[in-house]
Amino acid sequence: MSGGSASRAPARAGVGASTDGAPALFIVRLAPELTRKSNRVRRRFQKRLVRNLSDALDSAGAQAKVSDRWSRIFIKTPNPEALRAVARVFGVGSFSRVDAVVPADLDAIVEAGHNAYRDAVAGRKYAVAARRTGRHSFSSQDVRVQLGAALNEYGTVDLSSPDVTVSVEVRDDRAYLFAGRTEGPGGLPAGVQGRAVCLISGGFDSAAAAWLLVKRGVALDYVFCNLAGPAFERSVVQVAKVLADRWSYGCRPRIHLVDFGEPVAALQRDVTPRYWQVVLKRLMYRAAEGVAMEIGAEAIVTGESLGQVSSQTLTNLRSIEAAVELPVLRPLVGADKTEIIRMAERIGTAALSARIKEYCAILQGKPVTAAKVHAVDAEEAPLDPSLVEQAVAQRSVRKLRALALADLARDYVRIDQPPDGALVIDCRPPQQDDGWRVRGARRVAPADFPDLAASLDKDRSYVLFCDNGVHSTMLANLLQTAGYEAYSLRGGTRAMRDWDRDRVARAESSRLELELPAGS
Repeated sequence: MSGGSASRAPARAGVGASTDGAPALFIVRLAPELTRKSNRVRRRFQKRLVRNLSDALDSAGAQAKVSDRWSRIFIKTPNPEALRAVARVFGVGSFSRVDAVVPADLDAIVEAGHNAYRDAVAGRKYAVAARRTGRHSFSSQDVRVQLGAALNEYGTVDLSSPDVTVSVEVRDDRAYLFAGRTEGPGGLPAGVQGRAVCLISGGFDSAAAAWLLVKRGVALDYVFCNLAGPAFERSVVQVAKVLADRWSYGCRPRIHLVDFGEPVAALQRDVTPRYWQVVLKRLMYRAAEGVAMEIGAEAIVTGESLGQVSSQTLTNLRSIEAAVELPVLRPLVGADKTEIIRMAERIGTAALSARIKEYCAILQGKPVTAAKVHAVDAEEAPLDPSLVEQAVAQRSVRKLRALALADLARDYVRIDQPPDGALVIDCRPPQQDDGWRVRGARRVAPADFPDLAASLDKDRSYVLFCDNGVHSTMLANLLQTAGYEAYSLRGGTRAMRDWDRDRVARAESSRLELELPAGS
């Protein structure tokens, strides 16, 4: 009986798997692209794949042994659930849980297959697939015929659309039996194609572009040019952390956080408004190149898709790219938004990206859509190049995989004073409420907080306070998670009293100055 198309049952549910706590064995098949490489290149790529698999299993908390047998990789672990991580290791074609290992003897194979799979094929359509490596007294066809015959009294052979595919791989002196497989992501092992930096904004596009480059074997660092403060930064770091934690096994990605406040202020002061978007992108490219040159990266990755927004017309892209010398890789250039969002859902970043506001659109009017290189050069000429250089030099760098989620709340939720235009929310619980109020603030007791978010404007920022910062930090964290720019005031009610008193004093001083007679 020859094997048909492979069953897609999850490998974690091998039908003959023992339940006595013994280590489980998995057989990993390489992505087809790896098998077509020359032996020298394949050996290097496969060595990296083994390293990345070990990192994935370590990250999942599994005790595992990974063995490289050239055309197959074997994983033995007492923690089979950890194999979920293997499905996110680039370079893996598919993998299966091995249900039985027997000597490479035809009778032993048939007996083991009969015992392991008779219940699985009972009343169902099945096929037998077989493959051999080495010298044996029997052929792959012998295995298919005799094991198929042994199972025939339980089920019905169907080579075109079986419910169960029983697979046998004979490798030298051993035979491995399994049913079902879990597909891997394919691609090349992360890290085999060198290093690049990815300009990341937290949206759907840049995350998908990064994922595609990691899939092609590129180790990435991320460059974030911050236009809107710590809440925005936190959201972007969360997106980058998903890419690092779930898809970058074998690598240690970092995110370079560049404060772009001064470059943007200079741009808005000295550049014609309709050129703002194009010049802003050029400044970001320069920042990315500055980071890349420091860390030895060989390219810049962006999430640009041709024609998606005004700065991404073909003419504008050419003018933007002229600002840097490193190659710019745009893996999404031919993708539409629906395809990109679908990709982000697979990656696991879509829900996070959906909450992030578009801060890069700094112009509300009609931007230039066909900017020539010489025209953009002229617009950018008044800007001091050292502004971007200084921003890059003063950047902060965070190791994404070492960053705990608790760090995000601590570092990005608390703030020392309310920013201009922020709405203050007094969220003291009743036992802390002494009747004092901040002028212009909104009073919301913690019990009423679930109804608050629906009434807030996402275009405003919010600062919450309570006496000890416990309630305000928890509630500000919830608002940030929902996509709001919200903070907890460090120092609690005492700090808010000081800030409010100073604010009133400044307002009174300004009023008196206006009332003074001319020449006083």
